[in-house]
Amino acid sequence: MAEAHQAVAFQFTITPEGIDLQLSYQALNLIYRSGVRSWKKRVSRMRNRVIKGVFPASPSSWLFVAIGILATMYMQSDPSMGLISKIQQHLPLHVSLSDQGQTMLSALVFSTLLWLSLILALRFCLKLLLSYHQWMFEQHGRISNTTKIWVTLVRLFSSQKPLLYSYQTSLPHLPVPAIKDTLSRYLESVRPLLEDTQYKRMTDLANQFESNLGNRLQRYLKLKALWATNYVSDWWEEYIYLRSRGPIMVNSNYYGMDFLYVTPTPVQAARAGNTVTALLLYRRKVNREELKPSRVPGTDIPLCAAQCERMFNTTRTPGVETDVLQHWQDSEFVAVYHRGRYFKLWVYRAGRLLSPREIEHQMQKILDDPSPPLPGEEKLGALTSGDRYQVIPWAQTRKQYFSSGVNKRSLDAIERSAFFVTLDTEDQGMEGDDPVGNLDRYAKSLLHGKCYDRWFDKSFSIVIYKNGKSGLNAEHSWADAPTVAHLWEYTLATDAFQLGYTEDGHCRGEVDRSLPHPQRLVWDIPSETQVSSSLAVAQTLADDVDCHVFPFREFGKGRIKKCRISPDAFIQISLQLAYFRDRGGFCLTYEASMTRLFREGRTETVRSCSNESCAFIRALEDGESEVNEYSMQLLRRASEKHQNLYRMAMTGAGIDRHLFCLYVVSKYLGVESAFLKEVLSEPWRLSTSQTPVQQMELFDLKNHPDFVSLGGGFGPVADDGYGVSYIIVGEDMINFHVSSKHSCTDTVSNWNQATVTYKNCYFLTLCQFKLPYF
Repeated sequence: MAEAHQAVAFQFTITPEGIDLQLSYQALNLIYRSGVRSWKKRVSRMRNRVIKGVFPASPSSWLFVAIGILATMYMQSDPSMGLISKIQQHLPLHVSLSDQGQTMLSALVFSTLLWLSLILALRFCLKLLLSYHQWMFEQHGRISNTTKIWVTLVRLFSSQKPLLYSYQTSLPHLPVPAIKDTLSRYLESVRPLLEDTQYKRMTDLANQFESNLGNRLQRYLKLKALWATNYVSDWWEEYIYLRSRGPIMVNSNYYGMDFLYVTPTPVQAARAGNTVTALLLYRRKVNREELKPSRVPGTDIPLCAAQCERMFNTTRTPGVETDVLQHWQDSEFVAVYHRGRYFKLWVYRAGRLLSPREIEHQMQKILDDPSPPLPGEEKLGALTSGDRYQVIPWAQTRKQYFSSGVNKRSLDAIERSAFFVTLDTEDQGMEGDDPVGNLDRYAKSLLHGKCYDRWFDKSFSIVIYKNGKSGLNAEHSWADAPTVAHLWEYTLATDAFQLGYTEDGHCRGEVDRSLPHPQRLVWDIPSETQVSSSLAVAQTLADDVDCHVFPFREFGKGRIKKCRISPDAFIQISLQLAYFRDRGGFCLTYEASMTRLFREGRTETVRSCSNESCAFIRALEDGESEVNEYSMQLLRRASEKHQNLYRMAMTGAGIDRHLFCLYVVSKYLGVESAFLKEVLSEPWRLSTSQTPVQQMELFDLKNHPDFVSLGGGFGPVADDGYGVSYIIVGEDMINFHVSSKHSCTDTVSNWNQATVTYKNCYFLTLCQFKLPYF
């Protein structure tokens, strides 16, 4: 264990001649540099706190206020209206200062108080400005004078260069909708799904709920909204994610893919070196708050950045009734899995981030390590992929076998790592004799792998395949897909365009040959641990999942926008039509929308199956097979309705989060509501989500058209339904990820995806050639 000896800064022995002290200057130097790095981070955090604390002003603005006050006083005028004199009377240092000094100090105190008051006023004004959402509902080209003035003021307040979290305290709180409005919108959303008698029954239930229990629950919810930063997010995280006792693999975690056509290098260790470096550079930007705050595309409106706080050094630890998210301030190592062995890989040395070439060198050491897995080590990760509650739950197994000794130290190394890396032994990607099947296998590999070669409890796990392809699997409770997508976009772009590779596919840079070998984690795992039973549950689930990835190249958002229709609405309506022809009816449809216009906002549901979309589909099915003015009018009406539903969800006027929170309040009060119970038990047979491309400036698709992102996907929400994720890439491409379950005879992802793009949605192709009708 040479690396262990290197970590000892000094040794001493007691001899008859006295104490023989031997210092290791190399180890002392490592300790010194690590300490310097730690203090630099502390200073950086303190500096950022000051800058954020005075935003939207700047620290230097205090100087202007102070100079202005002093200059006014020099002109024999008192801008404080006597306050400076009163401050001077109460100064404790009046004995040791001259009259002029006392006046100067009093003026500086008054200037500081005035400056702080102005900051609070500016922040309040910014919060009011960011609470205005009417701009979202105005038609393009018909902007009101109010909105024009509002845009000018927002730009004025955003003129200072903000840090990542600068806007957090200025973001408005999520409002609680009126219960009458929520119930009205709910009834409208289920109207196309219910027969007349069913709809009348649901209307009666809603009216009864509103007149009796609803208003009581609403009062408690408004009380929570007064003191909570966000009345939804903490309950959503706890009850939807952390208290879920089923497997998080497939059911909760989601995945992101590599480039579709390009693999920057075929060298596995080199791809791992650049990918790990890019991720750590992103972490550095997050820690230093150097990332620009995310904004609504095409505007200066900031989005909440709270989800970035737990991106790295975070893990989900199991509990009997509820899991807990644990986050550490920093971590200087990553956990690596390869051929059944776990390693702890230090990525910093003496306070310095290792170069990509050095990380590649360390990864290659792991790949070349011939040692076999220890007993019980190979499939240990299955504990994170099975049921959270079994005969002996993961939480109890963790407490019984991993709470002390070598097992605890090794588990801590995984859980406290910056993130988890799997060096996979398989090849993945589209290339080969069966590109369609290869993409499907690639998706399944990222979604669940072998059920034991990922650590599904980590905030995210990176997978590097044998042929250099990469991907990630993300745990869902700490953040939603757009936050992880932003990270992954930066990682792919930095890997390919900034870090780059040598001609032979290796990382650039030099290698410090004195780097210690990656530390092999040691385990003492009894045979009676629940690894095998957890793996059996996870394997059954993984075998049941059917995934299909389909790049649609016939046309993209460019042609759709020429038709004056929202691309997202266009795709959602096409999915409705596909489902109708697939199953012979409509279903409750979930589209994820974000509420990050509000502080600590997460998601809201867009119920995209509307009366208007159903009317268009029925007209198309009842003989309107030709694209004409009537069908186009119905399509536009459905598109406008969908856009309005999306805007309402974004601005806090959604349906499902409000009803969910009312249900939680009812459980706390110990009262039952037949209406809420029925609403929250309704299955989402079509669960959809768009993965937004947020940093197009990082990808030069004109000069590098092959560097196209595949996006990512997730498992089906309902056993008899579909999970559909899609990403709109550039102007001419849409990538679909469809999932379902083999155990349901009514759903087949591959066949269904083909119908989405060709058979069932042939009207898409008609639109391509019938543009005059738009």
